[in-house]
Amino acid sequence: MGGLITEARILRVDLSTGTIKKETVDPGLVRKYLGGRGLATKLLADSGGAKVDALSPANKLIFAPGLLAGTTAPTGGRYMVVTKSPLTGTVASSNAGGFFGAELKKAGWSMVIIEGASNTPVYLSIHDDKVELHHAAHLWGKDTHATTNAVVAACGEGVHVACIGPAGENLSLIAAVINDKHRAAGRSGVGAVMGSKKLKAIAVRGSTLPTVANEAEFRQTVKRQVEMLRKNAITGEALPALGTKVLDSIINANGLYPTNNFQLGTFASIDEVNGEALVNKQYLKRKKACFACTIACGRSAELPDGSKGEGPEYETGWAFGACCGVKDLIAISKANFLCNELGLDTISAGVTIATVMELYENGHIPRADLRNAVEPRFGSSEAIIYYTRAMAFREGLGAAMADGSHRLATSYGHPELSMTVKKQEIPAYDPRGVQGQALQYATSNRGGCHVRGYLISPEILGVPEKLDPQSLDGKAAWVKTFQDLTAVIDSAGLCLFTSFALTANDYSELINAATGFNFTVDELMKTGERIWNLERQFNLAAGISPAEDTLPKRFLDDPMPDGPQKGAVAKLAALLPEYYKVRGWAPDGIASRAKLDELAL
Repeated sequence: MGGLITEARILRVDLSTGTIKKETVDPGLVRKYLGGRGLATKLLADSGGAKVDALSPANKLIFAPGLLAGTTAPTGGRYMVVTKSPLTGTVASSNAGGFFGAELKKAGWSMVIIEGASNTPVYLSIHDDKVELHHAAHLWGKDTHATTNAVVAACGEGVHVACIGPAGENLSLIAAVINDKHRAAGRSGVGAVMGSKKLKAIAVRGSTLPTVANEAEFRQTVKRQVEMLRKNAITGEALPALGTKVLDSIINANGLYPTNNFQLGTFASIDEVNGEALVNKQYLKRKKACFACTIACGRSAELPDGSKGEGPEYETGWAFGACCGVKDLIAISKANFLCNELGLDTISAGVTIATVMELYENGHIPRADLRNAVEPRFGSSEAIIYYTRAMAFREGLGAAMADGSHRLATSYGHPELSMTVKKQEIPAYDPRGVQGQALQYATSNRGGCHVRGYLISPEILGVPEKLDPQSLDGKAAWVKTFQDLTAVIDSAGLCLFTSFALTANDYSELINAATGFNFTVDELMKTGERIWNLERQFNLAAGISPAEDTLPKRFLDDPMPDGPQKGAVAKLAALLPEYYKVRGWAPDGIASRAKLDELAL
């Protein structure tokens, strides 16, 4: 297929009627929203997506590779799954790597919009311009690995598959979409939306790389930026050597490694579960890279009993490890493998188990409610594996856990023990120890999330400069900048890890060479700001109040009890008004008409 990357072509598939339409997008929208996260959110918002029930046929499910996906741009293989989240009620835009997104662009498609719902299980196959729906009753109930194998066998080698497992079929609100067996569009319950539509899988095979506007300039820009990534200490050394788990000991040493459901900020057994342990115990067999990636932070692992999989990554290792008080790397790895096979978001799954552990140990969950199941106690290797399965199949207490920790803790009368923002579980950085990250958590457009603005980069890692993690000075402006830049990176289809080595100027050079748009850095950042504000407007229309720009009481009122950040709390009350101000919003968190006009919204 091929075609210029600025020629956005869309597949619109109505599962209720079985009809498939092929459309194009106004090129002006591509310049305003790029692709991936930005363009898909624009189309979802324009369709009235904020007002629908997330699990109803009216909700749209959009698979959207980024603007540069499928090109030779460094890490140019990312795609987004955009929909209304059943977990949070916000806009969901879950990012994944691997090869699926690039393959979709190679088939000539910038977006697949799934509408309606099928009465029986189906899967969608895309081979360039040939698009078909197939019966999938024989796949329903299978895990993601078995599903992928079956679809590849039916469609032929070279096909890349995105699918759901039992968690998505059972409408778990923390279900993920898994592509290439091990890559997850993990957060916000996008797998449940796919399950509600009875769509088991999408298989894609493409023939032609997208065409860029200025081939010679693009090639030189890519070559230069690949070299920058290779020479950078993080993207060229640390991540290739230890993967994302290079962070374990760093974050623990800084006193913000959440332990026992965020009750503590340090984990005494860190050396038994960190990235070095994965290597030293010889569980790590090789590193793996996504499409067009020189970083290769992926981990291919094999355990002593012969079980194999990818990971665990930093967030997963922490969620099933320190957050649950577990120091057994084998059990942590097995829980990770299960999440990929059953189709669960590892962060929400692990933190939900930790919440159950705290509820149970505090006597809030009666023993009778376990129905002779494993006791969920901190440190239990057996519990993290048992309850991961239970959530995917909605068995016993797992039926309630499958909808995340907020709903579960609320049902037992203690919502304050759920470490969530906008009902989504917070990742592996205690906000009491990093004030900028605390503000980013509270204001994230998709709930508790670290990859909508990774303030750990300057506050802990010192990139692009070192900030005092407890200082409030300038943090609101830093958060806005990181949020806007991340929106650009996601919409371009690049990996967030490139931002350790590349700047906004580098991204503008890459995008300009590919598209011919000639963005200035300020114009590109304005594009990110437009996408961020569009998401905010979607959430407001969906009934998400600015009052939800907050954090759990534990972080605001309970000082950190241990470690280097002992005594600290998240100072959100001081940061939030300044953030609204730098955003150009009113003090109540609502964007002014002038701001919306400025952004052409």
